Amino acid sequence: MSRRKKDPLRALTDAERSYLEQLSRAQSAPLSQVIRAKLLLAVADGQSYLAAAQSVGRRSNDAVSHLVSRFNQGGLAALTPRHGGGPAVVYGPAERARILQEFQRAPDRAGDGTATWSLTTLQRALRTAPDGLPTVSTFTILAVLHDAGLSWQHNRAWCETGQVVRRRKAGVAQVTDPDAGAKKR
Repeated sequence: MSRRKKDPLRALTDAERSYLEQLSRAQSAPLSQVIRAKLLLAVADGQSYLAAAQSVGRRSNDAVSHLVSRFNQGGLAALTPRHGGGPAVVYGPAERARILQEFQRAPDRAGDGTATWSLTTLQRALRTAPDGLPTVSTFTILAVLHDAGLSWQHNRAWCETGQVVRRRKAGVAQVTDPDAGAKKR
């Protein structure tokens, strides 16, 4: 006989049960979500935590207990994996926006010491600005610019992906590739 559960599974709504059943049979869903759905359905059908864990090839009932308590608190959001370790995210949306804002500013030849941005000069400008990022790396700047759809060109200029400036007889023309979005993915 098992001990009394601290946080037993609450009653599933019809919508939750149908979603869990659909997810437990899914072929293209991530395996971790399928297993979590099967675990919750087994517990909802009256199996113990240990029996539910063994039914999906797991050994620990502690993980089932944690999943049940997360499901009781957050509902179906408990099925999606959380941050799996590693360093915490240092540069969130506000910092990324700050990097892009500094990039879009034209460099001052006297203040920044350059006429065009390079990763190093942009890093120096961000680190020395009063509202800047004192520990930002060039790799982070590169990743943010790439995520924004910018790429480094051989002529030391940053260009939006899919847009190029061509010299024509009539003058300079900007040409846009209509398939740039599909090629980026």
